[in-house]
Amino acid sequence: MYREYINWFWSSVYRHYGGAGRRQPAEPTSRHRCSNVHVYGPTATTGVAERAPVEIEKEVTAVKCKDIDFKIDQNSKEHHTDQYEATKTWLGVNAEPQKPWFIVRRGQDFVIDLCMDGKFDKDNHDVKLTFEFGANPKPGEETLVSFKVSAKDKPKAWGAEILSVTGNDQSTVSVSVATPPNCKVGKWTLNVDTIVKKKDGTVEVLRYAHPNKVYILFNPWCEDDQVYMPEKDHREEYVLAETGRIYTGSKKKIRFRPWNFGQFEDFVLDCCLSLLDNCGLAPSARGNPVQIVRKISAIVNAPDDNGVLVGNWSGNYEGGTRPTKWAGSVAILLEYCKTKKPVQFGQCWVFSGVVTTVCRCLGIPCRSVTNFSSAHDTDGNITLSAYMDAEGEYIDSWCSDSLWNFHVWNDVWMCRPKLPPGHDGWQAIDATPQELSDGVFCAGPCSLNAIKAGQVYLPYDGPFIFAEVNGDKVIYQQQVDTSWAVQKIYKELVGYKVCTKKVLSPDMEDITPLYKFSEGTDEERAALKVAVSHTNVYSGLNIDYHGHLENNENQDITFLMYERDSIVVGEDFDIDLIVSNQSSEQRTLNVSLGATVVYYTGVYKKNVATDNFHIVLAPGEKEKKVSITVSPADYLDHLADQTQMKARCKVRVEETNQIFVEEDDFDLTVPDLEFEYVGGDKNDLHVGQPFQLKFGFTNPLPKPLTQCMFIVEGPGLQKAMEYKIRDVPPGEKAEQTVTLTPKTPGEKNIIISFDCQEPCDVNGIDSVYIEE
Repeated sequence: MYREYINWFWSSVYRHYGGAGRRQPAEPTSRHRCSNVHVYGPTATTGVAERAPVEIEKEVTAVKCKDIDFKIDQNSKEHHTDQYEATKTWLGVNAEPQKPWFIVRRGQDFVIDLCMDGKFDKDNHDVKLTFEFGANPKPGEETLVSFKVSAKDKPKAWGAEILSVTGNDQSTVSVSVATPPNCKVGKWTLNVDTIVKKKDGTVEVLRYAHPNKVYILFNPWCEDDQVYMPEKDHREEYVLAETGRIYTGSKKKIRFRPWNFGQFEDFVLDCCLSLLDNCGLAPSARGNPVQIVRKISAIVNAPDDNGVLVGNWSGNYEGGTRPTKWAGSVAILLEYCKTKKPVQFGQCWVFSGVVTTVCRCLGIPCRSVTNFSSAHDTDGNITLSAYMDAEGEYIDSWCSDSLWNFHVWNDVWMCRPKLPPGHDGWQAIDATPQELSDGVFCAGPCSLNAIKAGQVYLPYDGPFIFAEVNGDKVIYQQQVDTSWAVQKIYKELVGYKVCTKKVLSPDMEDITPLYKFSEGTDEERAALKVAVSHTNVYSGLNIDYHGHLENNENQDITFLMYERDSIVVGEDFDIDLIVSNQSSEQRTLNVSLGATVVYYTGVYKKNVATDNFHIVLAPGEKEKKVSITVSPADYLDHLADQTQMKARCKVRVEETNQIFVEEDDFDLTVPDLEFEYVGGDKNDLHVGQPFQLKFGFTNPLPKPLTQCMFIVEGPGLQKAMEYKIRDVPPGEKAEQTVTLTPKTPGEKNIIISFDCQEPCDVNGIDSVYIEE
């Protein structure tokens, strides 16, 4: 009986596990591995039971992800995001410590480790990653993306593959994740699902929601990204450079303002992403750089969307900060993020500096651009129109257009797939609130190639930007019979020079040829005609002037107004006019010379000097000089922030009624800052080792400088700090010594701005190299 029972038992076991008369273990299925169990059975020779290994199916144990190692150091270096201070322990807007952020760029793989709470078996366990974007993620908008991790094929868009399973308990799963090059830019949440199939056919899913966000940015290093920039040195300048130079002054005396963009400083990325969250751009559009930069040009100004900066050109800055005091964008963004209110105040270079910060922070190549003699066309007819009465006096109420001594905006780099071929590359945007576009204060992006060709019908805001760089200034004068005639056409006045900082150099680069053909060439005139033909505004005078000639009848007196080169604020200067009689008859001239303090926007502030002359020129008399002297007592108390002035001249010839009106814009120069490294060698500076820097300048004014302050900042060296100093008497030195401690190695720039109640707009920059 015993032997029969044993034989029956083993035959049942073999039949159940596929033995078919053979002693062998059951083959485990691909998803349900059996555990080895040992039972007793007889030997062939003795018939006595012995131990024999037999596999019996056992339930697969589910595992759950308990944490994610984002390998921040490794991924940050590979994605060119290691300069973001937020990838280390950093301080928020209220100086509260924050954990490192995981910041990567789209279209480029990154590696993460999934830390499981048990042994991971890639044959029996599946992993699914779910990325969510925005408040209401949807698969149809690609703001909700879910996919299984594959062990084989690497996807071309969203997807992932298992690289390895490691650890003593096989619980660390290394995964390579791919994102598409058109991925939405901003904060994503990441959920990890581990999936196991049970014996009864049901599926068990265990979800881990990681508490921290995944930050995905634009990728100028990725060939498939719309903002791809092929040149390495251009990426270093237009994406990675933390400081730069913004050009101001006048066309004859161009100077620069050093600027700390600070796009990698701790809280800046958080602030920039908050701007995108609050600008009204749908989450589904957050992968499109064209729509994003258009929104940036709107949200950086305050008038219609509670944006970052309030513009103020009045000269009265009570309740806010004088625009010339700012030395960078970081302090502005910090104040905006802390208060949730627009910051007071900014002017064009400040708006441009903040735009550069926001764009570079998000990964969009960007530069600040300055246009000297920049037209502000208010009526959209692509000309700068001015009107004079019969006596040669401007009719101010008719002159809504203006000519700014300079205006600063931005270029951003991207493809424009919806435009005709040939319009990729640099695009102009402008955050200074000047004119409405689609009901809000914004401008661009507009292709530079379109601007150059006069293709103002291509989006966005082509007529306005074209007029800034290539419109003609036309002066219309009322005649004695009350008719109107073109008194003068200035074809080369507007867009005198467009410039930006040169790539990886402190020098200025002239980029005028990117915006316009050479003045007076057939190509330039043709572009103007194309632009005018596509405007929606009709004005008989302004459209028809292209066929008019200036009225040259009775023009027998020639005039030459001397241009001033370099005048130091606090000095006297002369306004000179040279007149010559080309006729064989006597001529009588009524001459008016004057000096006016102006804002850099061309708006008159104060007429500070005027003198009238009655001049008689003999037949053929040449080069008679008429001049006035303007003293500091005349202008000092009236200067605006930019210390800019305008020399004016008006002449009427009694015998012929010839009219000559001329203006010359210039700015008064201020001293440069002097730098001295105290008690050490500028060429021997190291991370973590403090050094002292002394800087200053001599007061050039004949009166004291009051309420004086230096503002010092520099990425990797110094957060923006203010240093108040004593009042500075005439001829004495305003100076300060500061201690700086380098945080990171490499070339660093120290940016300094000086502020006081008097017109003395001094600033400076010095570079140092920090060793490890």
